Amino acid sequence: MKKFKLNYLLIGIVTLLLAAALWPSIPWFGKADNRIAAIKARGELRVSTISTPLIYTQIDGKSYGLDYELAQHFADYLGVKLKITVRQNISQLFDDLDNDHADMLAAGLVYNSQRIKNYQTGPVYYSVSQQLVYRVGSYRPRTLESVNASQLTIAPGHVVLDDLRELKEKKYPDLSWTVDEKLGTSALLEQVISGKLSYTVADSVAVSLFQRVHPELAVALDVTDEQPVTWFTARDDDNTLSAAMLDFFNNINEDGTLARLEERYLGHGDDFDYVDTRTFLRAIDSVLPELQPLFEKYAGAIDWRLLAAIAYQESHWDPQATSPTGVRGLMMLTKNTAQSLGLSDRTDAEQSISGGARYLQDMMSKVPDSVPQDEKIWFALAAYNMGYAHMLDARALTAKTKGNPDSWADVKQRLPLLSRKPWYSKLTYGYARGHEAYAYVENIRKYEISLVGYLREKEKLAAKALQLAQSYPAVTTDELSRPGFGVLPFSAFATRDPFPRSPLLLPESLATTPAEKQR
Repeated sequence: MKKFKLNYLLIGIVTLLLAAALWPSIPWFGKADNRIAAIKARGELRVSTISTPLIYTQIDGKSYGLDYELAQHFADYLGVKLKITVRQNISQLFDDLDNDHADMLAAGLVYNSQRIKNYQTGPVYYSVSQQLVYRVGSYRPRTLESVNASQLTIAPGHVVLDDLRELKEKKYPDLSWTVDEKLGTSALLEQVISGKLSYTVADSVAVSLFQRVHPELAVALDVTDEQPVTWFTARDDDNTLSAAMLDFFNNINEDGTLARLEERYLGHGDDFDYVDTRTFLRAIDSVLPELQPLFEKYAGAIDWRLLAAIAYQESHWDPQATSPTGVRGLMMLTKNTAQSLGLSDRTDAEQSISGGARYLQDMMSKVPDSVPQDEKIWFALAAYNMGYAHMLDARALTAKTKGNPDSWADVKQRLPLLSRKPWYSKLTYGYARGHEAYAYVENIRKYEISLVGYLREKEKLAAKALQLAQSYPAVTTDELSRPGFGVLPFSAFATRDPFPRSPLLLPESLATTPAEKQR
């Protein structure tokens, strides 16, 4: 994934100018013949989207996703309810606009010259590149020169189709591809992973998130440079909805909401490690089942999957793990911390998880209330790793350098400075391995993404297996006793794990915990 680049000051200036230009001519509440008035009269904002972990998904009955949350905030801004319609592919999304089945599309869609001929756009909120992907172990194309229709399949309506046509015309005359009218990009990515398809194209953020669950997916090459992502609405002479979007994005840019959402969904980093991810997924299969009940029992207000990710970062789920600094156990607690928590054996899995969870919750309770509730966990984890006092120093340094000390996105960028003398010499608590705290929190976030996504994939596979089993007619005892006609017509089958697993070899010790770690 290429790191997105946004100039928030420039966005704010442009937004204000455009909104000011459009505002005087907009009959916001007077007439009922403009888009905003129609939305308010209906009492709902109709948004069409697609289902991906980044854009829109549901976990345990609750909705998540960057586009979903932005759309929900926009509906709140308009004072109406949000109505989400999920479509299978991009072509169906634009059909909804054409047929007036949606007021807008919020689905991680890329701005390009062809789309703006027929549709209006909203402000840009991040950027992506389009990447050709393949399965690890298969042939990796270095250019598009010899890629043909039997190898490359694209989802209908995908923005890269315009780029491929241009590349074919100007550079690669033999380039060809197939458009699958039924499948969306996520389904095509799954086909590449399973080996049914050689290549497809997806945006860099989608690829990065897919790799957290399917490390077999690899990037062959970038088909495009970075492209801006935006919302789309129908094109006509009515600019009320566009003006409302401009004002809305300006508001959430100024109050920090946009930055927090981008940090939550896009701030997981772009340094994918194939071996580490594979090892982690194997551990989910082989080690986690025994520990999961303990994580669920003691997680408290913390999601148990996040607690499990923290424990994996600490010890690779090895109850006997020991660092050179003397911290031990699944949650790598110091002897003094364990005693203060009433623990008698740090290497006992239940005691370690119980104590680590309580210690972390205590850290969260100390984080200033000015920090948004959903970001307190990251500040607490930084404190858990390098000590609470050094976390306060990081906040102070952020304020001194004109950042927002209540924003994790701002504070984490200053953490590495805590190990540089020109900076730590001016701070209250001095030197700290801030770069390790930064990596610590980022790794935990990646493990959590992998864990949540992989467990969902396993649930889907189990559901499909159950559905398949239920589709066969029941066999009576009498039928079982009848002789067959030669070879049995059916052979035993089992749900196939998407990744072949091998036994996980856990390290005897973990030697990555900072010496000054205060727990």
